[in-house]
Amino acid sequence: MNIDKKTGYRPGNLMKDLISDNSLLLPAISRFDIAFGFGDDTVQQTCKENDVDITTFLCVCNLLSGYSYDATAISLTSLMGYLERAHSSFLEVTLPKIRHHLIDAINFNVSSEVALLLIRFYDNYVDEVKKHMEYENEVIFRYVQQLLNGEPEENFNIAQYSESHDDTVEKLNELKNIFIYHYKQKNNARLSGALLDIIVCERDLLSHFDVESKLFIPLVEKLEKDKKKNGGTQSIDTGSEKDDAISRTINTLSEREKDIIRCVAQGKVNKEIADELCISVHTVATHRRNISAKLDVHTSAGLTVFAIINHLVDVNEVTPM
Repeated sequence: MNIDKKTGYRPGNLMKDLISDNSLLLPAISRFDIAFGFGDDTVQQTCKENDVDITTFLCVCNLLSGYSYDATAISLTSLMGYLERAHSSFLEVTLPKIRHHLIDAINFNVSSEVALLLIRFYDNYVDEVKKHMEYENEVIFRYVQQLLNGEPEENFNIAQYSESHDDTVEKLNELKNIFIYHYKQKNNARLSGALLDIIVCERDLLSHFDVESKLFIPLVEKLEKDKKKNGGTQSIDTGSEKDDAISRTINTLSEREKDIIRCVAQGKVNKEIADELCISVHTVATHRRNISAKLDVHTSAGLTVFAIINHLVDVNEVTPM
């Protein structure tokens, strides 16, 4: 393993070395929509192949592993995509799995009333988390996208959100402690497994909170200051000069490349694009590499924003990032 503890993860490190150094990065890798099976590929090769902004990826991974990180050049759009996929992971995979394991582990014969109350406690907790994450998806991320598009919401700022922003872990920890200290049941192999799921989920939620509080919120605050400094009259982004160049580059795209960008913005994966356009998956991948080279946009979220800004798709056609 070739990880320099002083500098943290770098583009030339092997992906497998990152996982060997910190296996808890696996959820983060999946939330960047990176396919597993990367073998001996480096971080740079893997990010390029999966259309992931490498600066954002390394910043998140270094933060989660306790290494130094530089957030000055990361993509806010890419980070929002990561956070939204994290929300989906919690709401659609992790939390339902814990509920299933709890129901399977509890001996309802010991005390049916108490067991049902504990499950109801958990369900209420999940409802709270769902409301919290849906608010971020539907309100906070929409607000940030308006900022990026130069259309700010004058009656809102990220400070109003950050003041009440929490890690959503306290109630889950309370449920875990009830089981450990007060719920009397023998033959606890399955219950122990369910509680271990809760412990892992707690750590994951805390890491997610760190990404939001240490990366996302400070970036949005900077964006708001930039907007205020510029009088709020122009589109603000961390790479506005690059975006201007990208807009001028649209004329270099072929009609087929524009078709592929439209499909990406509509949330289609390469196989679906190939089927719709009657071409091979390999051809789609080749076109996407060419598009990335022309536009210097390497993420699906970035291509989606490009498609909207340049009127290749209507915003109503776009799959939320």
